[in-house]
Amino acid sequence: MNASLQNRVALVTGASRGLGQAVASTLLDHGAHLVLAARDPQPLAELVSRFEANRSLPGQQIMGIAADVSRPADIKRLFARLERTFHRLDVLVCNAGVYGPMGLIEDVDWDEWVQAIEINLLGTVLCCRAALPLMRRQKSGKIITLSGGGATQPLPRISAYAASKAAVVRFTETLAEEVRDSGVDVNAVAPGALNTRLLDLVLEAGPQRVGDAFYERAQRQKTEGGTPLDRGAELIAFLASTDSDGITGRLLSAVWDDWQGLPARREQLANSDVYTLRRIVPADRGWTSA
Repeated sequence: MNASLQNRVALVTGASRGLGQAVASTLLDHGAHLVLAARDPQPLAELVSRFEANRSLPGQQIMGIAADVSRPADIKRLFARLERTFHRLDVLVCNAGVYGPMGLIEDVDWDEWVQAIEINLLGTVLCCRAALPLMRRQKSGKIITLSGGGATQPLPRISAYAASKAAVVRFTETLAEEVRDSGVDVNAVAPGALNTRLLDLVLEAGPQRVGDAFYERAQRQKTEGGTPLDRGAELIAFLASTDSDGITGRLLSAVWDDWQGLPARREQLANSDVYTLRRIVPADRGWTSA
């Protein structure tokens, strides 16, 4: 057990399964008090009971609150209860997300496409809006958003997911600038290719909806095994801790980036555009004028 988050209060959305559950478990092991949010109350209650039986430190508090991040009323209720109980929030992990409809943009159900944007993007923004007054008041805080494969490359036939995740990263970078002098760090995490419920949805959709190449890649991932959930969870725990103070406005890959070495390069990183979304111009690829 690593007590680096002892006495810190962490809120994890989408906490009842998959990566969210792994993140919650890791933060618990690091000593944090937990507020866990998810849409379905039953698995959430079961998770809270299991965590209560495996507390890492005496006095650790664990609370589960059913909430849909795309509903402003749910977010208002969630944060009101959090503030009544803890009077502070140190870590916000915006993990709740869906793939949305799969298929050609002209064929997919429009309401489902909009709903994916509401959950992935607007749900993240709503949680950040609610968290910031608490974090500004205490002059500290860590906000961690979840990126995905669609943030840095096209993702044909899963356009709502791709568009929302790219928007989440740019929102993360923008919010980091807005709060730069407030003691709040804001970063996005790419957890890798995970064997979770989302992968199962791709396989259920089939190649006719997601395309042959993406479907074949999903099949290989299912067979060979994806990125372990704890890779992303440990990166999130690092970003939630004081070890990452001053590291902000970045998109970090749990698989490919040397995030453990970032504290030693804090100043260099702050003065660069490394780990950010940027437009590529001809000079970046060595093109010369005709």
